[in-house]
Amino acid sequence: MTKHLDIDTKAMRAKILDLAIRGKLTDQRQEDGNARDLLKEIQAEKERLIKEKKIKKEKPLPEITEEEKPFDIPDSWEWVRLGEIIELQSGQDFPKSKYSDTDKEGIPYITGASCFTKNGVLENRWTRFPKCIATKGDILLVCKGSGYGKITVCNLQEVHIARQIMAIKRNEHLSLSYIESFLMARIKLIKENGQGLIPGISRDIVLNLLFPLPPLAEQQRIADKVSALFAQLDVIDKAYEEYQELQQAMKAKLLELAIQGKLTDQRKEDGDARDLFQDIQEEKQRLIAEKKIKKEKPLPEITEEEKPFDIPENWEWVRWGTLSTSIKYGYNTSAQKDGKIKMVRISDIQNNQVNWDSVPFCNIPNEEITQYLLRKNDILFARTGGTVGKSYLVSEVPENVVYAGYLIRTRYSEKLSPQYLKYFMESYLYWSQLKKGTTITAQPNCNAKTLGKMVLPLPPLAEQQRIVAKLDELLPHLNPGKEP
Repeated sequence: MTKHLDIDTKAMRAKILDLAIRGKLTDQRQEDGNARDLLKEIQAEKERLIKEKKIKKEKPLPEITEEEKPFDIPDSWEWVRLGEIIELQSGQDFPKSKYSDTDKEGIPYITGASCFTKNGVLENRWTRFPKCIATKGDILLVCKGSGYGKITVCNLQEVHIARQIMAIKRNEHLSLSYIESFLMARIKLIKENGQGLIPGISRDIVLNLLFPLPPLAEQQRIADKVSALFAQLDVIDKAYEEYQELQQAMKAKLLELAIQGKLTDQRKEDGDARDLFQDIQEEKQRLIAEKKIKKEKPLPEITEEEKPFDIPENWEWVRWGTLSTSIKYGYNTSAQKDGKIKMVRISDIQNNQVNWDSVPFCNIPNEEITQYLLRKNDILFARTGGTVGKSYLVSEVPENVVYAGYLIRTRYSEKLSPQYLKYFMESYLYWSQLKKGTTITAQPNCNAKTLGKMVLPLPPLAEQQRIVAKLDELLPHLNPGKEP
């Protein structure tokens, strides 16, 4: 996220880059000379290197037509194709026998976007047989595979680049920082040109790019200006990251105080949570007798060691499973564009909201629909993957919606505040118990048994409602740009 307070730093960076390559970020000075003269010098240098067989001759590039020029540039600038002024180094893959993940002999072997960092390249492979060498200061561009279009500047003396990478070589007649700014400004267009069955960026795409060439002195001024402005935006981003950390710490503290009974007052007229708990158990027994819910095996008593803190006298420690009338896994099937009924997935839930219009459909036998239907105040719980533990309180639901197989639906007595339970599921106590009960595999997962055994502090219903009201009042103050 880069939009915070009233400053969208991502959009500002894009605007700075756009102004830079149009010549609107810096002034043009007569003493800088003319880009046409610079172009002649670059081409003369390239011809010399070709004759000396230090670089290969590229095939001629097409002339630039007036219709191709995307915007106006200053009179002292020149439209060129990027291939006219740069040396583009392609990479080459090596078999396992020619590189090592542990033996640090030779030079680093850079294989793809995973090796790119904000400050340069990551060393995790080495080769003693380098052929396609990029050097310090070269621009590295991922041209194939995952992360294609990613850019960084080589910060090491020498690296061998794999087939997934191309390098724009240093040139004394060009500011590589200006070229980097150009690539960042146009990377969306570059990637669009590379769309296909296997998306990638070919040499021809890079070499044929229309490039606004300023005089060298102005290239350097542009690069310095971009760097200075980006540094100021970095300060804003850093400050916002720190603010977000403080925001999360404050939210965690409020939730901690809430479930400890320290955010609200206890009132005699609220009664005792033990009586509320007993009412819930009697209600569950009635539903079992009426065969509306199934009887579950008894959960173990809560030990003193399981109670992480003291709670008010009229509260009670309970297990999650003793409060629920149903803890049920979702329906396993694939999502479809059309079908008989909608099926919500964890990916459809963002910021505790669902865009029901975009929820996909599924096919499910008619006789099974009823048991998977969502109702208002159900709580969904993600049981696997990177979102394990994420929860969602169903505040509204269209008619006839079921839920996916990697979700668990929990349902409760109307004698409880569902929003109080949801707030518990955002607390440290919930997440710490979840972590202990999560199976760490390639896809972390947690099951209904772990959820059912969780301990939580139960206040009387009236105090649950006061806690929710207090959190509803305080938490919006932590969200920038939102009215509390």
